[in-house]
Amino acid sequence: MRALLPDWIADLRRPGVLRADLAAGLTGAVVVLPQGLAFATLAGLPPQYGLYTAIVPCIIAAWFGSSRLMVTGPANAISLTVLALLAPLATPGSAQFVQLAITLTFMVGVLQFAVGFTPVARLVDRVPHSVIVGFTAGAAVLIINSQVRTLLGLDWPRGLNVFETARRLVNDIGQIHLPTVTVAACTILACMLAKPWNRRVPYMLVGVIAGGLAAAALVAAGLGQGLLFTAELTSAWPPWSAPDLSPATLQALAVPALVMTLLALAEAVSIARSVAQRSGHALDGPREVRAQGLANLAGSLFSSYPASGSFNRSGVNVEAGAVTPLSAISAAVALVLIVALVSPLARWLPLAAVAGVLLMVAIALINRREILAVVDEGRASAVAMGITFVLTLTVSLEWAILAGLVSHLLLSRVAAARAG
Repeated sequence: MRALLPDWIADLRRPGVLRADLAAGLTGAVVVLPQGLAFATLAGLPPQYGLYTAIVPCIIAAWFGSSRLMVTGPANAISLTVLALLAPLATPGSAQFVQLAITLTFMVGVLQFAVGFTPVARLVDRVPHSVIVGFTAGAAVLIINSQVRTLLGLDWPRGLNVFETARRLVNDIGQIHLPTVTVAACTILACMLAKPWNRRVPYMLVGVIAGGLAAAALVAAGLGQGLLFTAELTSAWPPWSAPDLSPATLQALAVPALVMTLLALAEAVSIARSVAQRSGHALDGPREVRAQGLANLAGSLFSSYPASGSFNRSGVNVEAGAVTPLSAISAAVALVLIVALVSPLARWLPLAAVAGVLLMVAIALINRREILAVVDEGRASAVAMGITFVLTLTVSLEWAILAGLVSHLLLSRVAAARAG
């Protein structure tokens, strides 16, 4: 029986670990509530499917995975890619589209689990530190970019790149929605004030509560017109689902499954490496790849679309003081309880408050000390970090990481040849 238990179970006996993980899990559940709804919408699915993807895959990946603090679930890039891959095959939001998304999840899970037993999975442990630092900084900027419209209450389309956001911000600066900015500012200020006591009370949870109270005060005073809140929720536990394994469907999804597997593994592995380096824990690449496969396989049976590591939720998990994967598991359980017990109240959670918390997470991800340390390592490391950072902002994540790896390898060999 003990062989089935992960090694981190013993850590829960240490003083304060259980409380820290449960508190971090509660914070994570609050953050993923509006985020999951938004990501599912991005993917062309009914909003509740974002919450379903944040439950079962999150639990399975945390239990079987190697990463202690990465949180698996719905992710921005994955959601956009689901829409891009499946929209030519079915109408977004339709029952056929949902069925294709569930089948895609199953196929991705099979491929990921298989890759976990091949030498390819070992490459996870060989990603240079410089590439991880560049990717982390770039991802932080992407998080900020994705939240600007919500922080300022601007009616922009989703998915704008960094340069489009900057251009629109210059043109639309006079259209900023003051009640939304007020809620976001209260959230950020509360986070900053509560951060020194983070080990006792997660400062991000304090920030979300402060933002919710600020929104309630504005509404009570008649000044809350235009504030955006989460949608009202219905079902709590993900309903049973089954992938469509007919030859025609499998053939239609063969290429999309390969593309999604590449993207999901690239994102999850990079986040796992980044979180492991920040926390000082070792990472078993093949084990993590297999866990991601199991998470998607299980998710396909419980109404999930493809899941991967979430930079937003992983960052929240780290900053909230999590110690073991129990934090991710408790976040999934807490999400179910929140939806089941307080769904009428959940719709009063302002989106600006969650955006303020994510802004704090993004700022924390940009580690100036690590960036300077990479620069001191030499030209190869600095250039690889810069290339990865720039391409993370401009192209897909998997190509940014690949380009960083190739540039680091080539420049390192050139430097070695010159030294020899």
